[in-house]
Amino acid sequence: MGKFRKKGKKETPGISTASLPDIIFMLLFFFMVSTVMRTESLLVQVRAPGATEVQKLEKKSLVSFINIGPPKDENLGTKPRIQLNDQFATVADVREFIHAERQALDENERQFMTTSLKVDKETNMGIVTDVKQELRQVGAFKINYSTRRVNELNY
Repeated sequence: MGKFRKKGKKETPGISTASLPDIIFMLLFFFMVSTVMRTESLLVQVRAPGATEVQKLEKKSLVSFINIGPPKDENLGTKPRIQLNDQFATVADVREFIHAERQALDENERQFMTTSLKVDKETNMGIVTDVKQELRQVGAFKINYSTRRVNELNY
């Protein structure tokens, strides 16, 4: 039986790195596909008011956001301004914005479009009322107010 005895200890072979580039590219592709990039940069300050009854929106792809609040850049003043996409706008620009957002959607999804107003809690309701009047003129009746959830005891 001595003939079959091994003379030395065998070392374990090294880990093969041949498939490492494939794994790295697969992870890179996964993160590129699953990552959502921010579509717009916020030019106004929006400190959302608190609410106790909050619901999440179902499909965010059908939501158009209108931001209203004081500009982040103090050189532009302290009066609340309207931001549509990545630029400041006036109340009259809301109609064109809603028409453009509707045209970007499929025809069967246009009826489900929601307009979400992100308004700073210190903003006067005058500018919000003007925006809502423009939305009525365009026929955008589904309006959502963005808020943050607040505990009832801390409200």
